[in-house]
Amino acid sequence: FITCTVIDWVDVFTRKEYKDILIDSLNYCITNKGLCVYEFVIMSNHIHAIVSSEKTPLSDIIKDFKKFTAKRIIEQILNTNESRKEWLIKKFAFAGSRNSNNKTYQLWQQDYHAVELSSENMWKQRAEYIHLNPVRAGIVEHAEDYLYSSARFYYNRKCLIELAAK
Repeated sequence: FITCTVIDWVDVFTRKEYKDILIDSLNYCITNKGLCVYEFVIMSNHIHAIVSSEKTPLSDIIKDFKKFTAKRIIEQILNTNESRKEWLIKKFAFAGSRNSNNKTYQLWQQDYHAVELSSENMWKQRAEYIHLNPVRAGIVEHAEDYLYSSARFYYNRKCLIELAAK
């Protein structure tokens, strides 16, 4: 179970184009890096997922995912009519200047809060937590109505990511 969070909990993923960058990158990692995604949800400032990998170390995949998506999202912010452009870029530049691992900007917090799911009960609890996140946030009334969540799969609705079998 992982959580990747935007610095200062900035609500970046309120726009479809930024969420779609995450979806495209996850699908790339599934196809090309051996990432297995079992459950996921993209919220306004973080992503939760239950993932694994046998082909490539998971830490390498997550590192590449975060690096690539940060670069693409910042490019998108800089090159579109983003109403929050100046504020977002200042936030990400300030965070980047305080972190020697970055050259200019930092979008994601350093780590990804990995928790090993050692039992079926832990898995079920985390999956439910993931799927109910948009409901608790008041975004949708039913988990399966949220497009950027694996909850849709369980209701035979289009899921944006090819989920791995448990």
